[in-house]
Amino acid sequence: MKTGFALALLLAGSAAMAQTPAATSPPGPPRPVWTVETLPKPAPLTAETNRQPNAYRSELGFLKLPPGRVMGSTSAVGVDSKGHIWVAERCGANSCANSAIDPIMEFDAAGNFIKAFGGGLTVFPHGFWIDAEDNVWLTDARAIPGKGATVMKFSPDGRLLLTLGKPGVQGKGTDVFTEPNAVITARDGSIYVADGHEADRGVARILKYDASGKFLLQWGQPGKAQGDLEVPHALAMDSKGRLYVGDRWNNRVQVYTAKGKLLKSWQQFGRPSGLFIDANDMLYSADSESRRPVGYGYNPGWQRGIRIGSVKDGKVRHFIPDPEPEPDKGATSGAEGIWVDKAGVIYGAQVKERTVARHVPVK
Repeated sequence: MKTGFALALLLAGSAAMAQTPAATSPPGPPRPVWTVETLPKPAPLTAETNRQPNAYRSELGFLKLPPGRVMGSTSAVGVDSKGHIWVAERCGANSCANSAIDPIMEFDAAGNFIKAFGGGLTVFPHGFWIDAEDNVWLTDARAIPGKGATVMKFSPDGRLLLTLGKPGVQGKGTDVFTEPNAVITARDGSIYVADGHEADRGVARILKYDASGKFLLQWGQPGKAQGDLEVPHALAMDSKGRLYVGDRWNNRVQVYTAKGKLLKSWQQFGRPSGLFIDANDMLYSADSESRRPVGYGYNPGWQRGIRIGSVKDGKVRHFIPDPEPEPDKGATSGAEGIWVDKAGVIYGAQVKERTVARHVPVK
């Protein structure tokens, strides 16, 4: 990764933060005091960790915001069948709780702004999915009275088609969520939702619904054992219909059948904040949190960045390192949400830097 890109990334983040008002995100319960004994074990290191080749050229500044609009924190990016780029950002800050700004934005393939919608409906836009019909799915991972803790399906023109959960209501039932992180739809229309954004809060599960939103089943419980989950932060699905869960707090990717049977658990893809699987069954894992200090993000020895490998053998083949020079001083940096278009171009939504990076294959 070139020094120029790292500098541009830092400047972009600093500029956005300078123009952005302070966030008004609702406070959560205090975090517990974590120790090496209570934290999940770090992913094992190998001679190849952090050393795979980088076959991509990274770019910033390609999205052209409308006049007066500032990009807030974003963990949600997607590309539709027309090559249009979709981004959900947090209303120019790190929360939409007290904002009427439209957080869901559409850009053409050249980065020109087309439209925005969704104002007043969200608290904390988080996970994203663009389905085969170009419908836009968004998870809202926090709640205040009257809105939040939902999964919403929008048509490409911005009409709200379906809402899972009850706006502003958090819980452990099958008709509500606590903090929904991610959503994905299968070829048969089935909907999968990953619920539980904070560790040690008692909720870490996957819920499955049919295409109409009828609850079908759920699995997962908080814990460190195989099959347990702790902050299921991302979802992806391969060509065989197997569900890949970014079990972020446990520093692993867990693979399940469509009915929730655990098939395998991988730690070679780092601490996954975002996952994507392309048409060739290549898995892209965005690690935005690995750090050395004991506490949040504990995964010493692992460099943040995007790891790329085949689901067929689990081998990591490429690594795009995060240019953040001091990752141990911050909870997050680099790509969190991730998408790959038909040409193999990777898009990374970045929470800290409040921008979207593009990584173009170098041939």
